[in-house]
Amino acid sequence: MKPDAPSPRTQIRRKPQRGHYDFATVAAIVDAAQICQIAFNEGGSVHCLPTASWRVGDHLYIHGASNSRLTRTLTGSDCSVCIAHLDGLVLARSAFHHSMNFRSVVIYGRFVAVDDPEEKKKALAAFVEHVSPGRSALVRAPTPAELAGTCVLRLPLDEAAAKIRHWGVEDDAGDLGIAVWAGVVPLHTAAGALLPDEDCAAFTEPALPDLVVLRA
Repeated sequence: MKPDAPSPRTQIRRKPQRGHYDFATVAAIVDAAQICQIAFNEGGSVHCLPTASWRVGDHLYIHGASNSRLTRTLTGSDCSVCIAHLDGLVLARSAFHHSMNFRSVVIYGRFVAVDDPEEKKKALAAFVEHVSPGRSALVRAPTPAELAGTCVLRLPLDEAAAKIRHWGVEDDAGDLGIAVWAGVVPLHTAAGALLPDEDCAAFTEPALPDLVVLRA
């Protein structure tokens, strides 16, 4: 039996059979992402901005300049965060039944600033590890000035809902005889050939970076 929605605003009403509220499902979708979309209200208007994101434990993390509108506005304000992965195009025999396979999460709550310098350093190291595991031990750590100029925010994942579709065509029985191809076109995100910086063109790493897109 699926767990109940954690709050009224996370209750999935349209096709509720696709809804998931357990932490493992939510966390897996968050972990497969590099970007989230954050909706918030500021200056008498609504905004939705993309930003890099990662997870540590039961929190979603983002970062930005300490004086940016996004980080200043989100601290202590209600917001909604959305992450979505497109996994396939579902091509049906009728225009109406075309669909998409996807994994998505919507999170509600308030971001809280990470003020402790050591905790902030660990969070930013986790961000580097999310993008390329093992890399934080190879690169220079942030300086005190860089840390001071960077705002790290975290949002609990306790008010979240996932929605997933991962199956084939749902055609009407009367359309099955239509002479057109039907099925799923899988879609994947993959890293391309590396483009080394000109100042390290002669440097050869022992192995290709294990990018997050290869782990998704």
